[in-house]
Amino acid sequence: MILPVRRLTAGCLLGVALAACGTAEAPQPRPRPPAPAPPAVPVPTLAAGPEGLTPVFTNGPRTLGRAVALTFDADMTADQGPRAAAGEHFDNPALIATLRELKVPATVFMTGRWAEEYPAQARGIGRDPLFEVANHSYSHYAFTPDCYGLPTLGEDRMREDVERAFTALRRAGVPNAKPYFRFPGGCYDRKALRTLGATGVTAVQWDVVGGDAFATDADAVARDVLDGVRPGSVVVLHCTRSAAPATESAVRTVVPELRRQGYRFVKVSELIGAAAGRT
Repeated sequence: MILPVRRLTAGCLLGVALAACGTAEAPQPRPRPPAPAPPAVPVPTLAAGPEGLTPVFTNGPRTLGRAVALTFDADMTADQGPRAAAGEHFDNPALIATLRELKVPATVFMTGRWAEEYPAQARGIGRDPLFEVANHSYSHYAFTPDCYGLPTLGEDRMREDVERAFTALRRAGVPNAKPYFRFPGGCYDRKALRTLGATGVTAVQWDVVGGDAFATDADAVARDVLDGVRPGSVVVLHCTRSAAPATESAVRTVVPELRRQGYRFVKVSELIGAAAGRT
């Protein structure tokens, strides 16, 4: 061990012209600057209506091919926390797994309260490029009176409820919730549209009712969807085990049949883009 050290020392003496023996390093290439981030793609929305009313989207163009959007409402009202704590399931992970298995793009309208109850699932859905997440209010309270027995929000709380939902989605880890809003129960009036105009959302309704709410017959749900779909359709279904237990099974029937008929599945944003002239 001593001899190599002595030889190294001799080498150092002979190489006095070097700044340091055995320590000189080859010049390192300069690191390349990071590639610029790709420009953000604007999310398609519809223009506001007269007097700044929130625009309402029901279905896409009927003339641009056989495209259909499956949408799923992840419902949970603000006062259902005790029921979830007692074991009621407002989520439906099997449905989301089936959509992934079948490679079906979809739009999930999520309440803020649902995202708070199931943050890992909200984050997983929100970060999966197969899906897009949109706003279904925070509380799932109605924006009009007499809406399927739902508690009713006052006009002074409507905008706050929508904005609170976007905040809850961000906190759950959903990075880019779309500026789309689905009214709880689909109930709205001119007052609600006027109140939400300042939020900049596009209200998204539907033209096909899946009929899965509280249904137990998956075949009946599938028939409702298949009988109603037309090019450009928006189908409303639910992502809630306790309130829509047949949905996952119905989707397994609907998807292959619509594909057999030549339909392709798209997200709501694609249909809105087509309606706005942005293909």
